[in-house]
Parts: sequence; C-alpha cells; structure tokens
Amino acid sequence: QVQLVESGGGLVQPGGSLRLSCAASGSSFSIIDMAWYRQAPGKERELVADITSGGRINYSDSVKGRFTISRDSGKNTLYLQMNSLKPEDTAVYYCRVVRLVITSLVNYWGQGTQVTVSS
Repeated sequence: QVQLVESGGGLVQPGGSLRLSCAASGSSFSIIDMAWYRQAPGKERELVADITSGGRINYSDSVKGRFTISRDSGKNTLYLQMNSLKPEDTAVYYCRVVRLVITSLVNYWGQGTQVTVSS
C-alpha cells in the first residue's frame, strides 16, 4: 500500500501562485508514474501533469507554461508549482501514483486539496 498526503492548497487571487506537495509513504518502491489531477464542481477529473520515473513530463494544454511538476525521489514527494493562477484553475487537486506490483499497475490516490482562485 501507498499512502499519499497532499498539502499546499488554499485561496489565492488571480495571478497568484501556490505550491502543492504530495508525500508518499508505505510501499513507495516501484513507482513508475506520479501525477496531479484536478476536479472542478460539476466536471470530470482531469489530468493536470504527470512525471514518469524516467523523468518524462506531460502537461495538459490548459496549464502549460504556468504549472511545473517536479519530484524529489529521495523524499518520495511530488510537487506542483502553480503560477499565474486563473479562476478556472479552481478545483480539488489530487495526487495519483502508479506502482508496478509484479505484473500489474496499481493506482493510489490522495484525499485531495482544495485550490480556490478568486478575488
């Protein structure tokens, strides 16, 4: 099992910045991918950004150039630096980890952290 704890959410004005963190504990070896998703009210959960164990990074078009995903493998921590925030970035942000267990891929999710962008 992998336990994920997100932090760093809050209320910020448009144009502001926030940094989200996701700390992984437990059986955190064999992690092959870590990602941030978000879900706004009334909308489906969507991928924001992900980073593979090999360092390949992918961003959704809506956040490219504004958000930066990174990981500290030594601390098993995932980060999301969010700059130039917009009201449409308001959502609950979730951390997701994919772990290879023998020959299966297992997903683990955090509890989510609320990000609200409003003046």
